[in-house]
Amino acid sequence: MAEKSQVSANYSTWPVILALSIVSAPLVLMYAYLFLDTITDTAVGSLIPDSFTLRHWRFLWETLPGKPNIWLVTLNTLIFTTSVTAVIVLVSSMAGYVLSRLNVPARGFFLAGVMVLHAFPSVTLIIAIFIVLQMIGLYNSLIGVILVKAAIDLPLGIWLMKGFYDTVPWEIEMAGVVDGASRFRVWRSLVLPQVRPGIMALGLFSFLSGWSEFILPQVLAPGGKVQVLSVYLSSLIADDNNFDFGTFKAVGVFYIVPVLIVYALFHKYLMNIYGGGSKG
Repeated sequence: MAEKSQVSANYSTWPVILALSIVSAPLVLMYAYLFLDTITDTAVGSLIPDSFTLRHWRFLWETLPGKPNIWLVTLNTLIFTTSVTAVIVLVSSMAGYVLSRLNVPARGFFLAGVMVLHAFPSVTLIIAIFIVLQMIGLYNSLIGVILVKAAIDLPLGIWLMKGFYDTVPWEIEMAGVVDGASRFRVWRSLVLPQVRPGIMALGLFSFLSGWSEFILPQVLAPGGKVQVLSVYLSSLIADDNNFDFGTFKAVGVFYIVPVLIVYALFHKYLMNIYGGGSKG
């Protein structure tokens, strides 16, 4: 009986898989052709490659003229992205618990304020942020742009984690309190394991958001020593009259590969981002 149910489920899902494969095929072919275009030379006016070359990937072993070293830029991007992710996950996991479980003063007002803050696009705040960072000496530094990016993304992280905490039964915490555990121990040992999918989803979401961020690093950390990959990629076509489009495409492929790897490894946790609680 179980085998029949499994066979029936397989037959009921294959049309969906087929439809999604057909819809996704142009995107997959586009990425495949993009990669092929970075390792070949194509004559002007032709779509068929005529020779193999690695000159578009020379940025991996030599520094391009007027550009910082690609591995320094990649390291800056990793530091920026992982730091933003760590701050968001740490603060959101604690603030979400407080808003979900504790009867803090003006709790409703604070929740509304969190969502209002998230509604402001970072572009509208960029001038004020620029002035503040200059005043405190954090302009053109990774620390400054990390703090700004984390602060802008925190409201969504807090609201998301509150939703996950709302789904955790009170009985779990009460059992820990009755056994003599402190509130912090209850949160760390009993509640956090229950919301692990939410933490993983938030961490992955924050990583992808940080990796793709362009406006904030471009304006707040434009220097070569603190440049990130998105800004490096943009700088390759800053001069409309003199740029190597093949190198631009190769750097684009290099830029997107880590994202594809991370998504392939952790996409099931990203799907759990919609599994947060519905209780307010």
